[in-house]
Formats: sequence, structure tokens, C-alpha cells
Amino acid sequence: MALVKYNNNSISSVTALDSIASGSLVLLTTNTISSGVSSSSFTSNINSTYDTYLFKFINIHPASDSVNFTANFRDGSSAFDATKTTTFFKAYNNEAGGGHSNLADMYSSSKDLAQSTSYQNICDIVGADADQSVSGTMFLFSPSSTTFVKHFMFIMNGYTSNDYSQNHFIAGYCNTTSAIDGVDFKFASGNIDSGVIKMYGLSKSWA
Repeated sequence: MALVKYNNNSISSVTALDSIASGSLVLLTTNTISSGVSSSSFTSNINSTYDTYLFKFINIHPASDSVNFTANFRDGSSAFDATKTTTFFKAYNNEAGGGHSNLADMYSSSKDLAQSTSYQNICDIVGADADQSVSGTMFLFSPSSTTFVKHFMFIMNGYTSNDYSQNHFIAGYCNTTSAIDGVDFKFASGNIDSGVIKMYGLSKSWA
């Protein structure tokens, strides 16, 4: 008797594996930046079709050196100014091994937001050298809910102007029961010089 089975078949009789979560991740929008723009916004396709949205940031390069990459949300108005509460952690190291000296360095309370409409810093002091950029991901949960706050999480990695690799972990929520219908990304000063941001919808059937 076979001790290990797949879909109630013995492993020896399996000729192909089913695709895992096929079609679960649906590409909705791609913003490709090939010349300087002040921001990259997503103002369509964020609705009740999906419970979860995934944003992928690929080699976002600033026009100015040593600038923070930031994000904000829109909750039905024309402005990206949703009220947010967040927490911000980071880890960093350089090629000489000059990373954290203690765990307290990892928590950056000055970068937290508390009931603020300001843009959230999601990556520190990104460098503008030819090989420097920021990449990462963001999850936005249930943006169309009219019952709950709207949770989000960022995991970002930036190559900084002082040659550090910095990992940033930001989590929080938009404190509104209005639907979130737009997201905006920009550097705190200067333009986005190049990069790609993709927005995906995660199928409700995935779970």
C-alpha cells in the first residue's frame, strides 16, 4: 500500500501535478516609468472585485540623491490624504558589515504615523547612482470594505546613498470606513526617474 499519496493516487502513478492557485494572481495595471515623473498613481481597478491587492515595486530609481520613497491612499476624495496609523521597522547592513549595533536601532518611531494624513515613508534615503534603487511589495487588504479599517503592509529593500542595504517593514491601517480607491507613490523630493510598479488582484477563491 502506498504510504504517500497525491489526490488519492500513489506517487508512482502521478504523471503531472495540478497547477497551484492557477489564475489566483491577476495583473491589473502596470505603471512603467521611463522618464521623470513626480509620482506614480493607481486610481482604477481598486474595488470590491478582490479582497487583497498586491503591488510590486521593481527598481524604482530617484532623480535626486538620498530621498525617501513614500506612499499615500485616497478614500473617495480627489486627494491622497487618507488618515493613517502605522509602525516602521528597518534592518540594514553594508559591505563592511556595519549593520545594527542593537535591536533598538530597528524601530524608527520618528517614521511612525498616528492619525496622520501625511505620506508614509516606506524606504529611507534611496541613492541616485546608476545602480541604486528601491524594490519591494505592498499588500492592501479589503480596500472596499465599509465596515473595517483598511490594513496594509510593505516589505521594501533600498540601496541607499551611503551604500547600505536597508530592509523596511511597515504596517498600518487607513482609519476610515470609506472605500480606498486609489494609491500614490512618490519620492519626498524630486522625481521618479525610472522603474516599474505592478498592481495585482488576489482572487477571492485563492484562500
